[in-house]
Amino acid sequence: MPVRNPPRVEQGAVVALRLYDVAYAIDLSRVEALGAEFAPAVARIQLRRADPKAIEFDVPPVEVGLRPVELELDGAWYTLDSTARVYDFGVVSIALRLPVEGVDWDEFVARSVALRRTLAWPVGSPVWAGVLERLLEVIGPALERPTPAEVEEDYHLSMVHRFDEALTADELLGRVDLAPLLSGESRELSDAYRRDLLRHRFSYYRDDLAVLTWDHAFLYEPAGDMEVADVLEVANAQLVELRYYDELLDHELPRMYDRVEAARRALRGWIGIRRYANLARDLHRLVAEVTEITERVENALKVTEDVYLARIYGTALELFRVRSWTGAVDRKLAIIRDTYQALYDEAATTRSELLEAAIVLLIVIEIVLLFVIG
Repeated sequence: MPVRNPPRVEQGAVVALRLYDVAYAIDLSRVEALGAEFAPAVARIQLRRADPKAIEFDVPPVEVGLRPVELELDGAWYTLDSTARVYDFGVVSIALRLPVEGVDWDEFVARSVALRRTLAWPVGSPVWAGVLERLLEVIGPALERPTPAEVEEDYHLSMVHRFDEALTADELLGRVDLAPLLSGESRELSDAYRRDLLRHRFSYYRDDLAVLTWDHAFLYEPAGDMEVADVLEVANAQLVELRYYDELLDHELPRMYDRVEAARRALRGWIGIRRYANLARDLHRLVAEVTEITERVENALKVTEDVYLARIYGTALELFRVRSWTGAVDRKLAIIRDTYQALYDEAATTRSELLEAAIVLLIVIEIVLLFVIG
């Protein structure tokens, strides 16, 4: 799409995010203490612009400053700021931030695309692995039941805080083509795909703009606000955690079926009942743990009255298919709950039958003894 006189980016940044599930839970108070000792900066995150009664973190994550990262992009070396955010439900988010100042629009797009390509999975995995290792060295003692960081998500942010001239959102959209930036494609896109790519646009003031896709967002925030970026990160953190528990339940269901079948074959006498009871107890504990953590995930961000951030948050949940993952986890939990109830009922029935048989046997023995003694 032809553009007219694109503005120059005077102050902005491109940010690559990668999020991992690393533990069942994380003690954030311990993270603050550990981070204060080993890391350059540690702070709880708050949404500054929003009214705390309108939108707030259930448990604010802790931000930990890390050492800068040197990275080569298209033959030039850059220094990227490195920070991490730690969530109490076991997710960490690592952000590598490349400041961009005093460049024309095409160069801004080129750097954003280069960063995204260089740090994409699996090409950029060694870079991320090194930063994650340094983070875990700091916060490791705060992890409760650590897990291998096998479930991960990427997200990319292209942010402008100041152009070389003041622009409204409508003026900006008429002066630049966001499609190559958001898609990373250099070839001309179809009109249908371009419309779909730019469909989710939001503005609160006349001179700010947020355009969301499932893996990339463009943010124009002259005031320097970061609330939209924070909300997008929380939605990604929720996605990572739900994906982890979906995979956990995928592995647990076949094991559950095998254990149920083994227990049914052994359901003869008190030993079989004990095995049934142990299996039912394990399933009940699994359901309780997953239900507790998914409730914490779903309540990570409470949105009530801030309509603008609520719309962005809802759109992000839709784009990331968070509600679909929540439904998948709930369905698998329902299967396990039904299995637990069936096990409980079968065990109770068998126990009753054994007790009845024992009572009948005792009566028979008593009658026989009466005849023998009499």
